Amino acid sequence: MEVAYLLNNKYRVHEVAKDFNKNSKEITDILTKYATAPKNHMQPLEDKELSLIFEYLTQHNQVESIESIYADVYREPKPAAKAEPKNDKPAAPAAKPQQQNTKPAQNEAPAAKPAAQAEQPKPQQPQQSRPATRVPEKKVVDTRKSGNVNLEKYDQRLEDLAAGKTKQMQGGKQKFQGGNKRKGNFQGGNKRRQEEQEKMRRLQLEIAKKTPLTVKIPDEIGVGELASRMKKTGAEVVKTLMKNGVMASLSDVIDFDTAAIIAEELGCKVEHEVIVTIEEKLIDTAEDKEEDLLPRAPVVVVMGHVDHGKTSLLDYIRNAHVAAGEAGGITQHIGAYQVNVQGKVITFLDTPGHEAFTAMRARGAMITDVAILVVAADDGIMPQTVESINHAKAANIPIIVAINKMDKPEANPERIKEQLTKYELVPEEWGGETIICPISAKTGEGIDNLLEMVNLTAEMQELKANPNRSAHGAVIEARLDKGRGPVATLLVQNGTLHQGDVIIAGTAVGRVRAMTNAKGEKLTEAGPSVPVEIIGMSEVPGAGDDFHAVADERMARELVEQRKHEQKMAASGPMGKVSLEDLFSQIKQGEMKDLNIIVKADVQGSAEAVKASLEKLSNDEVRVRVIHCAVGAISESDVMLATTSNAIIVGFNVRPDNNAKETAARNKVDMRMYRVIYDCINEIETAMKGMLAPKFKEVELGTAEVRNVFRITGVGMVAGCYVTEGKMQRGANMRLLRDNIVIYDGAIASLQRFKDSVKEVAAGYECGITFEKFQDIKEGDIIEAFLMEQIEV
Repeated sequence: MEVAYLLNNKYRVHEVAKDFNKNSKEITDILTKYATAPKNHMQPLEDKELSLIFEYLTQHNQVESIESIYADVYREPKPAAKAEPKNDKPAAPAAKPQQQNTKPAQNEAPAAKPAAQAEQPKPQQPQQSRPATRVPEKKVVDTRKSGNVNLEKYDQRLEDLAAGKTKQMQGGKQKFQGGNKRKGNFQGGNKRRQEEQEKMRRLQLEIAKKTPLTVKIPDEIGVGELASRMKKTGAEVVKTLMKNGVMASLSDVIDFDTAAIIAEELGCKVEHEVIVTIEEKLIDTAEDKEEDLLPRAPVVVVMGHVDHGKTSLLDYIRNAHVAAGEAGGITQHIGAYQVNVQGKVITFLDTPGHEAFTAMRARGAMITDVAILVVAADDGIMPQTVESINHAKAANIPIIVAINKMDKPEANPERIKEQLTKYELVPEEWGGETIICPISAKTGEGIDNLLEMVNLTAEMQELKANPNRSAHGAVIEARLDKGRGPVATLLVQNGTLHQGDVIIAGTAVGRVRAMTNAKGEKLTEAGPSVPVEIIGMSEVPGAGDDFHAVADERMARELVEQRKHEQKMAASGPMGKVSLEDLFSQIKQGEMKDLNIIVKADVQGSAEAVKASLEKLSNDEVRVRVIHCAVGAISESDVMLATTSNAIIVGFNVRPDNNAKETAARNKVDMRMYRVIYDCINEIETAMKGMLAPKFKEVELGTAEVRNVFRITGVGMVAGCYVTEGKMQRGANMRLLRDNIVIYDGAIASLQRFKDSVKEVAAGYECGITFEKFQDIKEGDIIEAFLMEQIEV
């Protein structure tokens, strides 16, 4: 009991009660009567309170005599007395205490002194007399649980100590001799320990040889890392790789299959290591079960040429189908809204044409289910209409054509149907699959029929989603509001978004503080195909970014930091876009199934000829697809489509504008310019066969604008130019561009600065330029000067 108190300062009421075989109530009553009542049985007691309890219990539990206490402690067990005559050896554990208690009787000398100091115990047990005379403070220990005390050990220790003291007093030299002896023993012990350790090490090596080392290998691993995991030197691994025909250094990365072959050859057992990323832990990408899916509203995008009535159509639909009783129509514009058509909901994306649509696709967001192509009945197919058709086709979404402005007298829908057939959009009445709806956004004629067709097309697609899971979808629009901070319009594609959810979108993370719909009404949750505007993001996400509702905010912030780091690394590293140089290697690796090409030419005839010639190059391994073919200069929109579709741009007698050049350089889009159809076909064909070895590259020198044109007798037409970029150089190759169409390709014959003939003229200066065998120069033309440099293979 005292030991327990010393070890644990917090000696509680219930512990005291347990040690004294009492109830907690009895201890509480003692304290209540003679001190302060404890709050409960868990209260720690102070020294004063404990002394009081001990005093009370001692007085109220007197023992009859001291002999009764010692009788329990030193009494011989009965079974031992019976076992003694049968066998001289201690056969059972019960006999052990008898031996221990009887042996001290033989050692008369050391035990004589303590025997004289103690009282004589009971006469019935003479052999217990010596141990019973020990001092009670040292030997009254509760040994009933742990077995009897080996008193012989203590007696022997006393004898050794006494003998040692006597020897030290007899001679001082023996002390040092004893020290040396101990030192020798210590050295001997050390040597023995080392031998044992060496034996153990050898044993472990033998076991390691017999049992192969298990190596965990991920999908990709560095050669150095593999060597370290296999407990081998880098040289061994590199040597084994070379034997297997793989030339790799320690810093190179090899795939799982190669690493597994090497590991097995070096006597290791291989296990495939599956690395679970933060994204996999955080974002639930599990496939939905068929029984969990419910029908959802279709998401529709409206595209077409400028001024063909896209906005008018959306405005009419929005105003005609708002909820009954709503005052003031739409209170705010969030880039998307829902309308109810005969009890069925349709979600419209109010995006500004195909550029925004393509920008979203470039970020991987496939959010639309149906595209409405608006064509003016009096205007027909225009360049942007063609672009819209090609962008929708590249996204693999069904197209419904709405022929608008049917209220105008010059409307000619039959001519438009005929034009559409050129772009593989054959009307249903002509045996095709394209739904064509004549409408008027001004009068509302045919709009109900158009919406019914949208619903019908959506039904054919059987659009479904699971509302009972964490939400994910796409960011449609995002902006920074002065008062509210980052504001984002989200389209929920699957699951249900709740107010208070933690969401991650690209490199932005935050909690949904508030949600509103297109009517400005506050929402607490939004299901599939519902567009909402939210606040609470840490920064403005990008349009088209995927968003996911997640459970762990700390892990979400960790993932965002990881994504930012990856973006930084990707920006500094090479882009994995398709180019003619690495086309063959991608085909060989099975990465290229389709070679997408965008064709831009100076005239429609050339464009069609180039398209037809390129599509004939398709073979069993790769299919050449011309995803967009049009007339005019290469624009930024073309580069965006090429980025999204991983395409090559082929320009025939045309050049890219400045914005297109910058975007192509930023997105690593391969643009090829040709003057002869044969060169274009030949170069792409040789690239597909893996024989393309470019020998020359074009180095741009500068550009100049023609400000004036005058004739000089004996010289011909001279262009008075202002150098806008770089420099003009005599003898350099040049191109004359008119509206970004190449008019002439040749060389600069002469370069004049005032009356002097000069070698070059820098930017910001004026000069006179003449061309070899070309006189058709006009004001406003642009001259591009360049040199062809040979590439060292």
